Amino acid sequence: MCFISYSNEEKQNILSRSIQLVGTQVPRQHGLSGQGIKIGIIDTGIDFDHPDLHGYGPSGRITGGYDYVNMNEKPMDVNGHGTEIAGIIGANGNFSGIAPKSQLFSYKVSSTGEAVSSEYIIQAISRAIKDKMNVINISLGVNRTNDELESAVDNAVKKGIVVVVAAGNNGPDEKSIGSPGRDFNVITVGASYNNITSSLASTLEIGNKQYSAAPMLGTNVSENPIEGKIIYGGYGRVKDLQGINVKNSILLEQRGSNTTGEKVFFSEKEKNAADRGAKGLIIYNNQSGIFFGELIGPNSTKDYHPRIPVISISREDGIGLKAMLKNNTVGRLNIFYHPDFVAPFSSRGPVSPFYIKPDLVAPGVYVNTTTIGGGYNLTSGTSIAAPHVTGAVAILLQKYPSLDPSSIASIITTTTDPVTDAYGETFPINVAGSGRLNITRATSAGLIISPHSLVFNLSYENSNETRTLHLHSINNTVIPKLKVQFLSNEPRLVFNYTASNNTLNVQITDNARNLGDYDGFIIIDDSKTLYRIPVIVHVTKGTIKENQNDAQLNFTIDYPGKWSYAKISLMKAGSQDMKTIGITPQNTKTITIHNTGEYWVQADIKVGNETDHAYEILTINHVTKGYPDIEDILHIPIKQTAIIFSIIIIAVIAVLVKRR
Repeated sequence: MCFISYSNEEKQNILSRSIQLVGTQVPRQHGLSGQGIKIGIIDTGIDFDHPDLHGYGPSGRITGGYDYVNMNEKPMDVNGHGTEIAGIIGANGNFSGIAPKSQLFSYKVSSTGEAVSSEYIIQAISRAIKDKMNVINISLGVNRTNDELESAVDNAVKKGIVVVVAAGNNGPDEKSIGSPGRDFNVITVGASYNNITSSLASTLEIGNKQYSAAPMLGTNVSENPIEGKIIYGGYGRVKDLQGINVKNSILLEQRGSNTTGEKVFFSEKEKNAADRGAKGLIIYNNQSGIFFGELIGPNSTKDYHPRIPVISISREDGIGLKAMLKNNTVGRLNIFYHPDFVAPFSSRGPVSPFYIKPDLVAPGVYVNTTTIGGGYNLTSGTSIAAPHVTGAVAILLQKYPSLDPSSIASIITTTTDPVTDAYGETFPINVAGSGRLNITRATSAGLIISPHSLVFNLSYENSNETRTLHLHSINNTVIPKLKVQFLSNEPRLVFNYTASNNTLNVQITDNARNLGDYDGFIIIDDSKTLYRIPVIVHVTKGTIKENQNDAQLNFTIDYPGKWSYAKISLMKAGSQDMKTIGITPQNTKTITIHNTGEYWVQADIKVGNETDHAYEILTINHVTKGYPDIEDILHIPIKQTAIIFSIIIIAVIAVLVKRR
């Protein structure tokens, strides 16, 4: 994170780039600026002395809020994080946020942005509900599952509040989204690049192999792809390159040094390579995984300017590439501008086999916004991506104040732009969700599509499945004839659909038994707007079979091989409560349900020393309640209910024993 200063003219030009990229210009021309929408920002507070966010109270830019860190004080930001979030959402001064006429409320739950109490966040959500927020932005979270926090955001959504959450900065590892970003009912936002010249992507190709590569911060853009023989240059020191002819080559070097205590900076490696005539430089990591280095930093020499493109690759790829060099290996390296690229740090899914996270991405790299002390700051993170979506939600709610959170989420996520990797391939759904936020398309959309994403569960026995998309006209007009197509990374999947009564019944078939998980998009064109519905297809060996007898569900497994045990997990769709049973091929068990609706079922099947999985989505249309429903009465999941009653019984026994 670096602080910079600009002239007023530069502020207007540079500070608005991410906001322009997501398409605020057309909505702004139609008077959509968040007027009348109340937005709760749960963060480190807001600097309400900033000229673009000036004033606290009913007549100020920050209408209200609460400080949970310093009770009975105004929620002033001393860190900067919350002020950055507020600026993107609703600054109104030299810099105009996405929704500059919205009402901002500041709920301060941390002074540092690092040590964040989940209990404070839960309390802030509760207060935001009482304050009748329309939208809540949470750009803070925890790197683990927290059921209480997810229950709190679920409660806000049930009250009609749209909750927007940052995915987290723990990428590129999979399954790195924590609470509350992993929650089914919130809009979870990952980070993409921004519309500035430093938004660079890189490729490295050797023969037919494509490598994952990251451009070093400060590196040069290559006007044309660079081709050259790859030569190993050790650690890139002067002594490592002595006696080696590297002119017009691409150097491969290892990060760091083999001498204890010695530091060889990236700028030094680049300078030595350029001095000897190399055309490009590849630096591979000295530990597992890829890394993201900086050429220009506090350790750079004065007046240092990079002269050749520099990229980084993983240790594993570097060692493999080094072993190939004896065969006179020729590589092709390219570094180019690419704003719609997912940031490597952006946390990834999956969080569940039954729904998709993140929901979408928005600019979160080198975004300029307001900060404490009346200044402006260049900053990055999914924390910065989320408020772009929050501002978009405010604009949509101004235009359509009666829409519920599910409808808003549908419009936001189905009108995105595709984001592609450095090789032009669409990013996996677990990385980018449906794509990058496009507010212009969202505000001009005429359809609400429910659900706004689909998961298909195919197996050896059930080779096809049909799911239904419900279409609703926002303006209650007749839905025009639609063009529908399916795009997938697995071309052998067969797609069919039928349309009737404002529904699309879509079927996906796998006749080839291609085990695995596959991405796809259903593209719907109503002649005015393109809608993108992300699809994940699971193809498994095993099949879950269920038999319903009123409130009893009995489960069995069909598996093309010998299996010994299966754990069946049943969850009410979108809830935190899960019930589990264990079954064998000889013995089955039942699970009692209390409510109709959609249920998610996962089977973890023990096959020898391995565990295989199967999935099913059930729709329960009838349950006869001839007995009290404890969960409905107490609003507590049955597991917690059992624990509470156990504690009560133990306490009663203790009292009786004491009396005797």
